[in-house]
Amino acid sequence: MVSKSYPIFTHEFYMNEALKEAQKAYERHEVPVGAVIVCNRTIIARAHNLTETLRDVTAHAEMQAFTAACGYLGGKYLDECILYVTLEPCVMCAGAAFWTQLGSVIYGASDEKRGFRQISQPLLHPKTETTANILAEECSQLLKQFFKSKRI
Repeated sequence: MVSKSYPIFTHEFYMNEALKEAQKAYERHEVPVGAVIVCNRTIIARAHNLTETLRDVTAHAEMQAFTAACGYLGGKYLDECILYVTLEPCVMCAGAAFWTQLGSVIYGASDEKRGFRQISQPLLHPKTETTANILAEECSQLLKQFFKSKRI
């Protein structure tokens, strides 16, 4: 994967950090989704999918990141935090984001089959802001490469 240089504190910088986590998942033969949680411009949690490793369908990158961030902050609310994730969160992860009262969700690639936007009712907390398509091509490319390798 080509590493690009980004000025610190941009969406692209943090998404690039999430992509590094996705690469770790790829190397572990996990679906390559990565996430970081940022609070006050500091990454407080890093995670990637571990569903195969842990044999746990709930071990999505977002869920792992929520657990780590809550542990770091010492509480269950992430209302001043931003989740950067390489793939649009699924319904389960959006529901968990709701309960954490996450400040913002910023994702790379859209998930047209299982993404939370496929549900007509709002799933995120009303105060949660969303931004899509940050480094979407890079995020999507890693997923396509992973699934292509599974078909060979």
